[in-house]
Amino acid sequence: MSSLSSPDAPTPLGLHAEAEAEAAAARRLASAAAHTAAVKRRERVAQWHLLFIVVVVLGPLVIYPLVRLVMLSLSGAHGVDVHAYTAFFGNPDTRGVIGTTLWILFASASLASLLGVALASLLFFKPFPGARMVTRFLELFVAFPSFLVAFTLIFLYGSQGSVSIGLQRLFNLQAPPLNFLFGIGGVILAEVVFYTPFVVRPTLASFALLDRRLIEAARSLGANGLMVAFRVILPLAWPGIAAGTILCFLLTLNEFGILLVLGSAHLITLPVAIYSAATVDLDLPTAAAGAVVMLLMSLSLYALYRRVNRRSAKGVGHGR
Repeated sequence: MSSLSSPDAPTPLGLHAEAEAEAAAARRLASAAAHTAAVKRRERVAQWHLLFIVVVVLGPLVIYPLVRLVMLSLSGAHGVDVHAYTAFFGNPDTRGVIGTTLWILFASASLASLLGVALASLLFFKPFPGARMVTRFLELFVAFPSFLVAFTLIFLYGSQGSVSIGLQRLFNLQAPPLNFLFGIGGVILAEVVFYTPFVVRPTLASFALLDRRLIEAARSLGANGLMVAFRVILPLAWPGIAAGTILCFLLTLNEFGILLVLGSAHLITLPVAIYSAATVDLDLPTAAAGAVVMLLMSLSLYALYRRVNRRSAKGVGHGR
């Protein structure tokens, strides 16, 4: 008697399992296709959002003014010309203006950076009653306009300020003893006061990422406070401190409000020279050339800041 089914013939159970496997594979393919389509839709939406931002926001507010600025600096009577740049750099006063700008920049930013790192170290490693309130005040201080700091210093330390008048009456002086604000000393003081908090905050954030076990290990090995600071804390926190310092230099370079309030007629910096060329001399091409030079300086500092900031973030990622 012959067998009713051969050994190779699939059973109903095998057919059902095979159908389920094919259905599962089809569902996986459909899910992958749906995921791919969703990713492509999100990419298209993101591209449209980017295009909208470039056309509607960056175009009229950033890109077009910058292009117009460069075109104005290169415009001449017979088309494209570099006469504005030759006039700007050929002016004998330009060297003095750039020198004054760099002197104020390095003096103010360096003092603000040193003071910011010292203040951040005190707030983080030697907290005192009210340290949290001081930190919050420094964070709020960043939101103040710079010219407000200049006016505050005038009301306090100007020749007719409350502190100056108080010292005059206390020591029976014939004239107010404080008369230094309207000049390079007052500008440097105001910029140091205003830009120190911009260094404190990133330095505090850099200190917060330190491994306290390394500090304790260094102390247990007999290292004193200075050795711990310069051998352990500073090398580990240096990228964050450097980023805050470069940001301070960038902001100080572009400062205008303090210079406009406290700068004297003999204290001409690059922003003030550009402003005077555009509004007083009505020499727009020369002012545009100076603005392009200042823009290149700012972009160079910003590129350096971004590089240091990325290196700091990469170091934090490796540390974790």
